[in-house]
Order: sequence, then structure tokens, then C-alpha cells
Amino acid sequence: MRLLFVGFGTVGQGLAELLLENHEALRNEYGLNWTAVGIADMQKGMVYHPDGINLTQALETLKAGHSLNELPQAYTRGDALALIEEAEADVMLEATYTDIKTAQPATAHIKAALQRGLHVVTTNKGPLALHYAELHALARARGTHFLYEGTVMSGTPCLNLIRETLAGSGIQEIRGILNGTTNYILTRMEEGLSYADALKKAQELGYAEAVPDADVLGWDALAKVTILANTVFGATKKPFDYPCDGITKISAEAIAEAKQKGFRYKLIGRVWREGGEVHASVAPMQIPLSHPLAGVMGATNAVTIKSRAMGDVTIVGPGAGRTETGYSMLIDLLHIARTH
Repeated sequence: MRLLFVGFGTVGQGLAELLLENHEALRNEYGLNWTAVGIADMQKGMVYHPDGINLTQALETLKAGHSLNELPQAYTRGDALALIEEAEADVMLEATYTDIKTAQPATAHIKAALQRGLHVVTTNKGPLALHYAELHALARARGTHFLYEGTVMSGTPCLNLIRETLAGSGIQEIRGILNGTTNYILTRMEEGLSYADALKKAQELGYAEAVPDADVLGWDALAKVTILANTVFGATKKPFDYPCDGITKISAEAIAEAKQKGFRYKLIGRVWREGGEVHASVAPMQIPLSHPLAGVMGATNAVTIKSRAMGDVTIVGPGAGRTETGYSMLIDLLHIARTH
């Protein structure tokens, strides 16, 4: 299986490390015999060779602070789209930055790869939130896989659980903690920190960006509930078609008062079907302390999946991280190796 990395930041490098560390086991136990043929990254440079590149050398080059463009196999004939069009590859691994307003350049990358008949694995929320139906139809028309486990709960296999294990269960609602940063902030506020101090601590730990709007205003969770609405329930709306409220208006006093009454504030993303229509929302909610979601603390994600056959099933796990999100792409690669 010939792999083309498009986007080689934290996630792409995390996947590369997993592939290298587990090369023999992946081949012998799971039938995944891979070769990396190219890397395209807007900031880190580009390399390509149809017979394979040295992935270890690429990682070491970046670790030393150098550009991939300094390597002998540097690609100089164009940008990422040009490489996607040229590369002799089987799978494109798209892990560029997420833009939930335009979904670019990821959507262009994915379209180009699918049109060429490449399988696509992505962790990018933008294309799934804005263009899922179009991309899914294109993949079906080309007979290729279009997989995206890492878009909702990183390496915690939420989508695979829904798609495979709970298939046919009659899913009625999905609700959960889909943003670890805001869950961390709410946890620290319950411990007595102000919102400003909890946010500062989250930024110091690398959970929150210097401009934290995507997290604290609920936009990241909104993109994820839109993906669930599109991929699980067949909806066709865009993220900002749904109501969204973040955590910036919640005070430490409100959190303490809720706890005294047996509740805990969580930023909850919900998707549900009612009256033949699909609904979704993101908002702070007071969750009974007896509910599994109430016990999820810190920078952790969780979802409760309600179905006719199984009632409530809750899955808890990491929602971010270099290795964790890289692993989500490995899950999808293994699926391709098993089924294609």
C-alpha cells in the first residue's frame, strides 16, 4: 500500500511514528504492508519518489529543524495538488489544518485524490462538515474508501463503533463532550479557578490556542456534531445552520450552584432525530451527577449513543494528541487493508 502524506504536522508525524514502530506487526498480523512515497506540507516542504521515500529520515530532518526541501528526493514540480495528481499512490493521508468556514485546502486535496481513484483517510473536520455528501458520492462513484475516524474523537473509535458495532441498532440520539479544552476549563473552574485563569492554564498546557474562539465558543464541537449529523443521520446542513453556544458566559458561581443541586456543567454536542427531521446543537448543559458524562473530567471526550436496541452506550477516551489522532488514521488504514 503506497501512502502519500498531505499535511505533515503533529498528526501526520504521529501516524508516521506509529507506522515505523509497528512495521512488522502491521504487515504480519494485519496485512498492512506499506510504503511511503511522498509528503506534502505547506510549511515543512515536499518529498516524493515513486519507489518510496525514507520516512525515518524525513522525521529526523524535521526534528533537527530543517526543511524536507533539503532532502535529495525533494519535490519541486508544484504544490500539494500537483503532487496528488502525479503521485503513484494508493492512499492519501490528509491531515492539513481545519478551516470550518471554507474547508480549504483540504476539500480540494480530497476531491483530487478521489477523482484519481485514491483511497482517502482524513482527520480534517472542514470537508466532512461542509461537503460530506459530495465527497461521499464521489468516493462511491470511484469505488474508493473515504474514511475519517479521527474527525470526531481523535483515536477513540466513535465512528467505527457507530458504523460497525452498533449497525442496525436504530440510533436515535448522540450526545457528548466533544471538545477536551472546554471540558478541562470547566473542570478547573469547578476546582475554584476563574474562567480567565482556567483558560490561561489550558493555554499553558497546549490545550487551547492563543486565540481560543474555536474551542470556547463551541465551534469545534459544532463541526463535530455536524459531521455526526451528516455521516450517521444523513443530514445535509452546514455547521452554522445549527444553534451553538460556548462556555464564556458560565461563571464559577453557577458551576458551584449546579453541583450543590446534583448537576455538573458540560459543553454538550447533541444530534437527534425528531419528527422525521435531524436536529443538532452545541450548548452548556447541567448533567445529573449520576450520568456517565458527568464523571468525564479534564481534557477528555465522551459520547453517549442512544439506540432502540441497546439503550445508552457511552464511550470515553482521548479527544486529541499526537499519537492518539495519528492512531485514528491507522485505524482507517487497517480497514482499507482488510476490505480492499
